[in-house]
Amino acid sequence: MRIGIHTSTAGNLANAARKAHELGANCFQIFSASPRMWKASPPDPAQVLELKAARAENDLAPLVIHDSYLINLAASDPEIRAKSIAGFRGELERARTIGAEYLVMHPGSAKGHDSLELALETLANSLETAAKGLAFDGFCLLFENTAGGGATIGRSLEELKTLREMAAPRLPFPIGYCLDTCHLFVSGYDVSTEAGLDDTVNQTAAVLGLDNVPVIHTNDSKGTLNSHLDRHENIGKGHIGLEGFRRILNHPQLRTKAFILETPIDNEGDDRINVDALKSLCRKRPTTTKKSN
Repeated sequence: MRIGIHTSTAGNLANAARKAHELGANCFQIFSASPRMWKASPPDPAQVLELKAARAENDLAPLVIHDSYLINLAASDPEIRAKSIAGFRGELERARTIGAEYLVMHPGSAKGHDSLELALETLANSLETAAKGLAFDGFCLLFENTAGGGATIGRSLEELKTLREMAAPRLPFPIGYCLDTCHLFVSGYDVSTEAGLDDTVNQTAAVLGLDNVPVIHTNDSKGTLNSHLDRHENIGKGHIGLEGFRRILNHPQLRTKAFILETPIDNEGDDRINVDALKSLCRKRPTTTKKSN
């Protein structure tokens, strides 16, 4: 199984890979630049080579990039939309240079638009502009589901599907989905129970297609079911709970996914604790059999 975590590239791109390996992960996620700044420099070629070598040496795959928090390709404000398009093109270019298999993006906000449909069309057009002229090999863009607060796009599986249907014909690379367990839970999909998880998996299969979901952001939730509170919690400390994650990790239709943590680090060592928690939960409880007399 692929168990990973979001790690920092501070100092050197390869530091993120080394940290993931040190924590016991075999895949990882990074920001390719500061997630809170519009301007970003191209990756240093020497660091890219170090990163690729560290990945190969430690079997770290896939590498996922998460886009900047500033980007809103659906923005109704022309200036913000123009900055977002330029910023997202930078994300795509860096993903290609670094050799990331996936780029996860938040679909953005429909605020200021007269309808969701208009916001989705704006988003699809912005994606087309950002990707124009780029060529990729072995890369896939992933739309992430959201917690459903405010005017965010992607609060339901159906919204994600509609966005993919609108954008896919315009882009030079495939599109899939990244599902976040915390976001699912607080937007009304009860992945904390056996019945709720089965229902969510069945809905995902029917609406999105499970083959189109290669990555799962694996986060417990500070918020309650359907609360729309986007607050991640350490594994087993939130409302999904240890048994909820045991079921998620061992679900026969999910075990081939890359499970990547985005849990808080409130105390030193929390990152390792969360990786260890996921790895321990991957091991199903041993079954006991009664001895015959």
